[in-house]
Amino acid sequence: MKLSIIGASGRTGRCLVEQALSQGHQVSVLQHQSSNFGKKVRPKHLRIVSGSVLDYFSVEEVVRGSDAVLCALGTSLNHKDNHVLSEGTRNVIDAMQRLGVRRLICESSLGVGASVQQTGWSFRYVLLPLLLKHIFADKVQQEALIRASELQWTIVRPAALTNGKARGHYRTASEQEIEFRGKKIARADVADFMLLQLSDKKWMQQTVTLSY
Repeated sequence: MKLSIIGASGRTGRCLVEQALSQGHQVSVLQHQSSNFGKKVRPKHLRIVSGSVLDYFSVEEVVRGSDAVLCALGTSLNHKDNHVLSEGTRNVIDAMQRLGVRRLICESSLGVGASVQQTGWSFRYVLLPLLLKHIFADKVQQEALIRASELQWTIVRPAALTNGKARGHYRTASEQEIEFRGKKIARADVADFMLLQLSDKKWMQQTVTLSY
């Protein structure tokens, strides 16, 4: 397939690019000028578009001609007024709808929306209100934009992310399964699951929690 990967310079994004290329997909990524993504090695099936996710025309260029878009945008704890996730995703949605690209698979996070009930006490009452409040507010808005779109979307909510090796097996749950408890998962397995959604319709128009 021809895939666009948004947030490719992030740690999950790099896993997505590596695995997508190894599976024979043609991959287009959006590279910020300050990023060194792809400077050392550029495989023949990797297309790099320079620009910012906050610039609509850059996003449109990277999405053009794609069969599907995988979004793994991240943000920083240091910026309380940072709306990169929601504003960037809005540009992705607008570009996809304008160009007729239908399939969107987006990485969010366990703890957004009703899935907060699937987290532990320390996350709900310490980490979320003290450290992650602004980031998760942006994630809530990001998810709302996706749900309101006319796209064929899947929102993936992984538990705490690690840099461990892929195991190739993990648990999934809907946000209604409040007894589910997610602790951690490797970014490589998140990427694996996201790529599997290109051919699996089970979680289309749904959010899915991912954890070991």
